[in-house]
Formats: sequence, C-alpha cells, structure tokens
Amino acid sequence: MPRISEDAKSRNEAAIRAAMDRLLAGDLPPDGKSDLKTLAAEAGVSRTAFYPKKDRDGSARPGPYQHLAEEFERRLRAFQEAGEVADPRVAQIERLKTQVAELKDRVARRDAELAELAA
Repeated sequence: MPRISEDAKSRNEAAIRAAMDRLLAGDLPPDGKSDLKTLAAEAGVSRTAFYPKKDRDGSARPGPYQHLAEEFERRLRAFQEAGEVADPRVAQIERLKTQVAELKDRVARRDAELAELAA
C-alpha cells in the first residue's frame, strides 16, 4: 500500500509542474535558484521525493517524483543550451563579469596613458 494516496500524488505533481513553469520563466523566490531544492520548496513537497529510493533488499526504485526532477533538469538544460537563462542571477553574474573585464581594460589603458604622459 502506498504511503500517499493517488489523489494527493496527482495534486503534488500539479503543484510541482506549476512551480517548475514559474522557475523556468525566471520567477524565483528571494534566495532561490533554478534547482531541485527550490522546486521542492515552491511546490511544498519533500526534496527527497525527487531522488531514487532503496528497498529493504537493497534494490533501487525510482522516487515518486523522480520523473519530474528529470523533466525539470532536461528543460533547464535546454533553456541554457538555447542561450536563455532561467536564473536571472546567472545572467547578472555574466553581465557583471563582462563589465569587470571592460573596466580592467579601461584602467590598464589609462595607466598606460598616464605613464606615457609622465615620461
């Protein structure tokens, strides 16, 4: 007998899919990321439900929502490969790295100009 009813499982799956869509659209909670931990918290389910389980005999069986975790990671990877960033913080980090590199170049040019003027 399963620990969770089919009705509760289907409600949880709907909540996970809704949370998945929000996260992939870039609607992240404060201090959240595009990851399984945030997905579980947003959907109100245990994060461990996304991972495989072991039976008492040692054999592995899929977690109740493992298929949704795999779908989330597959969709996230597809977004990233297409150049779309689902996590706005990653886009901000990339933008700031570019800006820092440009500023370092500017400072180096100014230092060279000052050294030339001083000579």
